[in-house]
Amino acid sequence: MRCLILSDLHSNWEALQAVLEDAAGRYDRILCCGDLVGYGADPNAIVEWCRARVHTVIRGNHDKAVASLEGLEWFNPAAQAATVWTHHQLTGENRAYLAALPRGPLTVDGIALAHGAPADEDEYLVDTGEARQAFAYTERPVTFFGHTHIQGGFRSSRRRTEKIGRPGARAKEAVLDLEPDTYYLINPGSVGQPRDGDPRAAYVLYDPADGFLCFRRVEYPVELAQRKIRQAGLPDLLAVRLAAGR
Repeated sequence: MRCLILSDLHSNWEALQAVLEDAAGRYDRILCCGDLVGYGADPNAIVEWCRARVHTVIRGNHDKAVASLEGLEWFNPAAQAATVWTHHQLTGENRAYLAALPRGPLTVDGIALAHGAPADEDEYLVDTGEARQAFAYTERPVTFFGHTHIQGGFRSSRRRTEKIGRPGARAKEAVLDLEPDTYYLINPGSVGQPRDGDPRAAYVLYDPADGFLCFRRVEYPVELAQRKIRQAGLPDLLAVRLAAGR
């Protein structure tokens, strides 16, 4: 089963459309590691698309916060403002959908999905020390996670944990061969707000039968997403950072 793996869409409709066009014909099922909303200006469009098209979605921290308006003290002022705005913009059905999203880790046909770390959905996995601890909680050879907005991940074999990089600044794709007797924590990167210095939308294509996966990056009309954020009256920082990939 060929899978399109997404994470951290963050209400960015333009980025999602570019990903879907780039991946067209290359997947049978869509899986998502959470954070459908927050930051961007198209929350209803994103949630309605996910309700109709995505096979499995787990909740992210922004999904939880938008649905309930709880835990806002953990967010910076711009994220708080976007959360409150999004809560009031969403239809009742879309808020109810976010509130009902399952907590990760969740396994789908042998593929594990988490938002943050497998043991704590709100924990960021950024360095190898954090990943080394997280591997103790993985039960499947491949676990996909999000939350950091940094494409790449980690692999662990023979008690050695290594970092996995993303495609280079001029590359659209990086292929990762999956080795036997090795466990992987893979971050597909953020569709809607990358933070790895590359403003292009990020995702992964994965077929368990192939023995490899593909990290992909695709350009999208950042200026249109920025314009929508500003027209919505959201903090300007949320628009500015899209162009920097930070």
